[in-house]
Amino acid sequence: MFPNPQALSQAALDHYVHSNTDLEKHRQTGSMLMVEGDGVRVKDAQGRSYIEGVAALWCAGLGFNEPRLADAAARQMRRLSYYHNFAAKSADVPVALAERLAEMAPGDLNRVMFATSGSEANDTAVKLAWYYHNALGQPAKKKIIARRQAYHGVTVASGSMTQLAAINGGFDLPIDRFIHTDCPHFWRFAEPGESEVDYATRLADSLERLILAEGPDTIAAMIAEPMMGVGGVLFPPETYFPKVQAVLRKYDILLIADEVICGFGRLGTMFGSTYFGVTPDIMTLGKQITSAAFPLSAILMTDRVFDVIAAESGRRGTFGHGYTYAGHPVGAAVAMEVLDIYQERDILSHVRRMGRVLHDRLAALADHPLVGEVRGDGLVAAVQLVDEKSARRFFDPAQCVAKAVATHLQENGVILRVLSNDSIAIAPPLIIGEHDLTLLLDRLESSLNWAARNLGRM
Repeated sequence: MFPNPQALSQAALDHYVHSNTDLEKHRQTGSMLMVEGDGVRVKDAQGRSYIEGVAALWCAGLGFNEPRLADAAARQMRRLSYYHNFAAKSADVPVALAERLAEMAPGDLNRVMFATSGSEANDTAVKLAWYYHNALGQPAKKKIIARRQAYHGVTVASGSMTQLAAINGGFDLPIDRFIHTDCPHFWRFAEPGESEVDYATRLADSLERLILAEGPDTIAAMIAEPMMGVGGVLFPPETYFPKVQAVLRKYDILLIADEVICGFGRLGTMFGSTYFGVTPDIMTLGKQITSAAFPLSAILMTDRVFDVIAAESGRRGTFGHGYTYAGHPVGAAVAMEVLDIYQERDILSHVRRMGRVLHDRLAALADHPLVGEVRGDGLVAAVQLVDEKSARRFFDPAQCVAKAVATHLQENGVILRVLSNDSIAIAPPLIIGEHDLTLLLDRLESSLNWAARNLGRM
């Protein structure tokens, strides 16, 4: 069916443009081609097997070859392989999925739209916020607040909410209308002696000062991941979200919860908003909604937001938004099967059990000479590498310490992901068992020790 691995490797050099890759360096290093998956493992074209310790891109919650998802997709393809949702038409299964998501979501997030990626979902959320305020006769309310070090995607709007140099650089992002407030990383940014509660109060006060400086009548929404994923697996300080949401409500600013990573069990709850007690006006979902077996994302909004949007569409004669593949029936069928599996296998309880294994073991790494902080909950964590522990000083980026650790790990059969500032993310498929999780952690510790010896720290 495919050319041999050598031919494909050459094709990757000659034709295939990789994402988040040094494309010039790729000309020398070539590609790593994956050809099979089995549970939490993937196999490359040379036959080497790896534990995929970040569920690929935080998304393959049920692993890499769940047969029930293949069966669900095949059944739907035979029954109705595609239909759109324009002009009040739809396939039946995305309607059933919308109802199910509304029943699961916190608060009154009862209205559901679909897209095909997290970036697209967050882009749509921005458009909804603009449309909503226009409908209320508040056309100046256009600015979107995100947080420093945030990641919300790579489209023009979602990339403008992202605030990472590697994503924004060279693309003229952010564009106008997008501004950023403080990153809520207590370990890094709290003042000496400051408690989490006091730090949260300071961040909320800083947000309010930003809003007043920009003008409350110019700000449409704030977007925030409950737990910042790509930004470093950063959990907000205690009382952060209630205080932030109080500020937003004071100035009639919508809260968009980006649940693309947190949603569907990663923290041991179905949604990160539930974990932190957040009640968003708009919520975006993706990744584990189909366990990455089919491109699908969702945008949920409250009845209050929808009613305003619906009334405006009535005045205009249409709601002029839509994607060709939004609410794709095959993707919706896969998502319905995924939700069935999460429920039948009690995935949330499993995540909490394996999370205890993960975090008990990581806590023991806090004294490692290269580790400044370990953080996380459920089946997500980050190990923060530092050059000097007491000063919380990062390594010189040119040393590529975390990348060296990740490369050593990969050579020993474990794939983890390096985030900014030399932090290493761990977010395995939700189905991982204790044996594989322990093996992953054993090899992580071994690679950290290897790096420490090379740096003369052990």
